[in-house]
Amino acid sequence: MALNLDELLSINTEENKSNPKETEKVSEKDKETVSKVKETVSGKKKTPAKKPKGKPRGGNSPVIGNNGLMLEEGDNAKFMGVQIALLNMPDIDMDNVSEVQQRLSDYFELYTSRDMKPTVAGMAVALNGHSRQWLRNVVTDNVTGGSGYKAALRPEVATLIKKAYFMLENLWETYMSSGKVNPVAGIFLGKNNYGYQDKTEYVLTPNQQTDNDYDADEIRERYIAADQQKRLSDNSTMDEGQSD
Repeated sequence: MALNLDELLSINTEENKSNPKETEKVSEKDKETVSKVKETVSGKKKTPAKKPKGKPRGGNSPVIGNNGLMLEEGDNAKFMGVQIALLNMPDIDMDNVSEVQQRLSDYFELYTSRDMKPTVAGMAVALNGHSRQWLRNVVTDNVTGGSGYKAALRPEVATLIKKAYFMLENLWETYMSSGKVNPVAGIFLGKNNYGYQDKTEYVLTPNQQTDNDYDADEIRERYIAADQQKRLSDNSTMDEGQSD
């Protein structure tokens, strides 16, 4: 027997006219009943909407995946352009304060014009193609030119280089505190370029006593007591030998 949904609704409507207060409640029930009947007749059920798929695990991490590793268009050309400019810088007189100051200014202007963060290695290369270790030795007043064929820098030149180096350190701190650099990369640079450490050191001081800490009478009593104890032990051993 076929089920007429329209007839069912009309019958329920006529019954509800006798009781107006229940009309609203009954009509809501009718709608639910009709909806269930339609689903039964059609054989289809509503499937719940799928939740939008979120980012994969680690999607917000600065380390996992390709975050921070993908280059934008033109990045390679910009980075290589800076390297070429550093390579083509002519050597300067490292004893001439004016030339060293101008070279450091040119170095900072080069990175500023390309909207790039200056680097310690880049500054070393700009100063006649030196290494990062050489620059660090200048700043920490260590020996430079281990082979002995390079003269020591003048104090005025060394002071100028130190000032520029400390500007790089200040820039690094600014980037870190402002969230402008990857934390992992920032910590790595801080440890390797500026000597920062995140370890705890313990200093053990031995308990050393001076001559005033000793009492002569106490030492004499200890020796006398030890000597008496030794004599008693020797006598006891001799008595045992004679009894045998």
